[in-house]
Amino acid sequence: NIMSKTQLNETKAPPTRFGFIAIIGAPNVGKSTLTNALVKQKVAIVTHKVQTTRARLLAIAMHGQSQFVLIDTPGIFNGQKLLDKTMVQEAWAAAAQADAIIVLLDASHTMAASHAMAASHMIDETEFVLEGVKHIKKPLILVLNKIDKVKRTTLLEIAARFNERVAFKETFMISALHGNGVEALADCLAALVPQGVWHYPKDIVADIPSRLLAAEITREKLFLRLHQELPYALTVETENWQKQKDGSVRIEQVIYVRRASQKAIVLGKGGRAIKEIGTQARADMEKLFNHKTHLFLFVKVRDNWIEDRERYRMMGIDFSTHHMGPQTGKQIDKQADNKTGRPIGKQAGTKTSNKTGRQNGLDS
Repeated sequence: NIMSKTQLNETKAPPTRFGFIAIIGAPNVGKSTLTNALVKQKVAIVTHKVQTTRARLLAIAMHGQSQFVLIDTPGIFNGQKLLDKTMVQEAWAAAAQADAIIVLLDASHTMAASHAMAASHMIDETEFVLEGVKHIKKPLILVLNKIDKVKRTTLLEIAARFNERVAFKETFMISALHGNGVEALADCLAALVPQGVWHYPKDIVADIPSRLLAAEITREKLFLRLHQELPYALTVETENWQKQKDGSVRIEQVIYVRRASQKAIVLGKGGRAIKEIGTQARADMEKLFNHKTHLFLFVKVRDNWIEDRERYRMMGIDFSTHHMGPQTGKQIDKQADNKTGRPIGKQAGTKTSNKTGRQNGLDS
């Protein structure tokens, strides 16, 4: 039989690929910034404060014939409060669902020679992450972020030291903020996910309810506007989402704080702070949702919200799947083996063996 050019081209088309990639690391190492860089659009909130991310976000990245879902997770650290422990369990649960795991570290804060308090604290959190992943039987990718702040020789030393401790499949050195090395990382992820049909249209960049995403946008503005401990003592819930006849949307949100004094800070003198926060949040919502938005913010005092499991469900966290003890890599593998399904149907694929890791991201 003689095949037409069209048929010949169709037979040569590379197969599509689909899979899940979890991004885990200590707080404030750049997980959300990397997620946005790989998706090529802002889908995760980013602030200079640690523990901005509370629930896992599913961001969809396209690269060639591959579509991979990036699970942006809360920072992993040895927290003691219920909210802290719940967020850390969210991160480990995400690792159990992934086809591969990016272990993201801040290269500028990982050298033992650091003498600043913040740096030594970061070292402890890095150790906590490394201990948690070293037994995981999934492809692990070491990504050293913020390389623009570190000397080349130091980067090589860090990479060698961590590869001695954990069997990383690949090592990349990037600056998520400036985009250096991100394309090479995307090439790796695209080849790593198994063959399978795409689960989302090309123009979809995030799998998160619009109500929750809108609440996250407002919470980001609160983090950026307020200082010190207050952002960690509040949460945002979208209580009403109503489509208007003119195509616009009316969104009503409640900002819960723990004390009346905190409510006064959020409102600001003459309501100035809450007005600025609302203006900034509305602008981001209109850009992301692509329609005119009428945003109404209310501040309420609820002193026990941080211990209320219903608040976690409103954040998108399924509390029933979490336990409050430390979780090891072995437990994660057991959890993955026992799992009967995924939030978004996973395609079966061949396992990737742990080869000797390569280093990427530094010019020779």
